[in-house]
Amino acid sequence: MSARDSRFDGQFITGVHSTGIYCRPSCPAVTPKADNVTFYLTAAAAHEAGLRACKRCLPDAVPGSPEWNVRDDLAARAMRLIADGTVEREGVPGLAHRLGYTPRHLGRVLTSELGAGPLALARAHRAQTARLLLAGTDMPITDVAFAAGFSSVRQFNETMADVYHVAPGAIRASARRRPGIAHGPLTPGAANASSLRLRLPARAPFDGARVLAFLGARAIAGMEAAVGGTSDADGALPSYSRALRLPHGPAALRLTLSGDADAPAVECEADLSDMADLAPLVARVRRLLDLDADAEAIDTALAADPALAASVAATPGIRVPGAVDPEEILFRALIGQQISVPAARTALARLTEALGEPVSVGGFTRLFPTSTAIAEHGRDVLRGPGKRIDAIVGAATALADGSLVIDVGESRAELEERLLALPGIGAWTAGYVALRVLGSPDVLLTGDLALRQGAARLGLPDDPKLLAARGASWSPWRSYAGMHLWQSAHAAQQEAKAARAAARVAPGPRAA
Repeated sequence: MSARDSRFDGQFITGVHSTGIYCRPSCPAVTPKADNVTFYLTAAAAHEAGLRACKRCLPDAVPGSPEWNVRDDLAARAMRLIADGTVEREGVPGLAHRLGYTPRHLGRVLTSELGAGPLALARAHRAQTARLLLAGTDMPITDVAFAAGFSSVRQFNETMADVYHVAPGAIRASARRRPGIAHGPLTPGAANASSLRLRLPARAPFDGARVLAFLGARAIAGMEAAVGGTSDADGALPSYSRALRLPHGPAALRLTLSGDADAPAVECEADLSDMADLAPLVARVRRLLDLDADAEAIDTALAADPALAASVAATPGIRVPGAVDPEEILFRALIGQQISVPAARTALARLTEALGEPVSVGGFTRLFPTSTAIAEHGRDVLRGPGKRIDAIVGAATALADGSLVIDVGESRAELEERLLALPGIGAWTAGYVALRVLGSPDVLLTGDLALRQGAARLGLPDDPKLLAARGASWSPWRSYAGMHLWQSAHAAQQEAKAARAAARVAPGPRAA
C-alpha cells in the first residue's frame, strides 16, 4: 500500500478509519497512519465496518481477487457462486444447499473468513454491478437497479448511497468525466433483449491474444466464431464470439482486446435476453479468460525453473482458459480426448447441429446441447468407439437426473471423485474439467500426449511419472506450467508445418 503497487489492486482492500473510506492499494492519496488502517479481503467487509468506497481510486473498478480460484475451501466456493448471482436467484438457503451446509453455518464461516455474511457479500456484488452499468451504459437508472439484482428502486438508492455516498446519477456523471471508465452506450436489441458494451479490466501482464486463439481454435460452427490469431500483424486484433445459455435466457457475446500492457482489458459486447443476466455474464467471462489471475506471481515462480524461463519470458501473463458452461466442458473433454482438435471440432459441430437448441442471437443459430438432449438422443448422433459413446451418454444421464453436478461451487477433490466414479471417465478428463470449470491453478495433465511432447521439446521428461515428479516444484501453478508445455507442443507443430511447406516449394536438384 505504501508503494502504491497496482499489482495488488483487487487482492485486498485498505480501510482508512480516520476518513471513513476504503481504497485500492494503489490509491494516489496520501498514505495514512498505520494505526488508522485495517485491511480487508472483500469490499463487503469494509461496508460492514461502516466505510464507503473512495471516489478517487474507485476500488471496485479493478480486476477481482485471484484468491477464489487459488483457494478451494468453503469461503472461496461461496464467493464463486455469489459472483455468479446464486443469491439473487436462489437466496442464501439455495447458496447453502449448493455448498452442502446450513445457512447458519455458512454465515458463520463467511463472517469469520471474509468479514461479512452471504447477504452482505451479495449486496456488495450488486452495488459493483450497478456501478459498472451506471459508468458504462446509458441505461435508465431504474433499469440499472433491476438489472443489478436489486428488488426495488428504493433498495437500490439506499445501497448506492450507503456504499458510495453519492446518488446513482452522480456516479454516472463522474464516469463521463473519466474516459477510461465509461465503456460505451446501451443500444436497442431484439424484442425483449438488450445489447451493451463493457470494458472488463485484467490483471497485468495479460496474454489475451493467446487465450482467445485457444478458444477460437476450438470454435463450434453455428455456436462460436473467431477472427485472427495471436497478434494484430494482419491488421485485425483477435476476437472470439459465441452464443451461450444464461439463467434467464440465451445470450451472445463478442470479446476483443483493449487497454495497454500496463492496464490490459477486454471489450465485451453482449446481447442479452434479460438484463438480470449481466452479473452472471460478467463473472463467467472473467472466469473464461482468467482475468483475475495473479500473473506476476505465477510468472516469477515458473521462471525460476530454467526449462520454463524462456517460455515465460516470451509469453508473460499466460492464462488458463475457463468455461461459461460447465457441462459443456465435460462433453468437449469426452469427445475430444485421443483425437485431434479439428476432428473434435467437427464432431462437436455435428452434435450441436443435431441436438442443440435453435436460437437467433448475435448471428448464431444453436446453443450447446443440454445433458438431457444428449442422454436421450446422443446415441443417434455420436460416432466412434462404443465405450466412448457409453461414457458420454452415461455422463449426460447423470447430469440430467442430478446425480452429477458440475459448477463453480464444487471443490476439486469432490468433483474429480464423482467424475472418476462414472464408467469411461479417467484422470485426464477429471483433471481437465477441474482445470477449465473451477479454474484450479495446480493441475498438471501428465496423461496428455501433446503436453508431454511439449515438455520433451523444452528438455523436460516426457514420461508421465517423471514429469509429475519434476512438476512438483511448479506447485501451486502447475496448470499454468501446463499451458506453457502445450504452447511448446503447438510451436513444434507449426515449425514442422512450415518445414513441410518449404520442402514442397524448394526447387529439386538440377539435372546434370
